[in-house]
Amino acid sequence: MILYDIPDIRLFWSEDERFLKQFIGPHIWQKIKFQPLSRYPPLINDISFWLPSETYSENDFYDLVRTIGGDLIEKVVLLDEFAHPKTKKVSHCYRIIYRHPERTLTQDEVHRIHQAIEESAVRELGVEGRF
Repeated sequence: MILYDIPDIRLFWSEDERFLKQFIGPHIWQKIKFQPLSRYPPLINDISFWLPSETYSENDFYDLVRTIGGDLIEKVVLLDEFAHPKTKKVSHCYRIIYRHPERTLTQDEVHRIHQAIEESAVRELGVEGRF
């Protein structure tokens, strides 16, 4: 507990991925400092869109989400990739997990951020929304 500055011994029995991932490092001598976890519930929203015919990078979408959502974005995961059999267009579906470290978020707050992400993805990445 002292080595990692962990405030509660019960965390050592945690199966929470947010806790466990903090202690994965390339070597044993890497300095690790515990980052406190939010005890507030997450809000989960999905977004799906058709990819543009030109080049598309998942990292550009991840950057866009984190730029707009900031610290409220806990995780962004590609859930599904679908290729339409006739048109050959490709669609991606992402799950965005929102969580505030100090309070419970409302769906209205998250909806405004999520809508800004949708609009920016269309405008900046050239995707065709499926929302």
